[in-house]
Amino acid sequence: MIRRPPRSTPLYSSAASDVYKRQGVDRPGAITRSIDGLTTKVQSDCLSKLVRFGILERIAYAEVPPRVEYKLTDLGQRFVSILDAVSDLQHEIDSISQSSKNGLNQ
Repeated sequence: MIRRPPRSTPLYSSAASDVYKRQGVDRPGAITRSIDGLTTKVQSDCLSKLVRFGILERIAYAEVPPRVEYKLTDLGQRFVSILDAVSDLQHEIDSISQSSKNGLNQ
């Protein structure tokens, strides 16, 4: 059975969006620290998928200790702008829904 979030829950995490929206380069440790409750396994799986989809670029440096950074590709930047538009629409729908509920309670 698929569990769906309640309607008031944003369609995607704004914290995750903020992390990937930045124009700079992000290291995995910085991403983990910026999102509460994110485990390194889940993060690693997500980053791998985003690289496969062409949303992120993985940059590995031949250093000791090894260093890996991720940055948004051009496609990733376009994708984030779409997610932002969907988030704005969700907020608009939530405010309309809330206004309707307030109108019924009066």
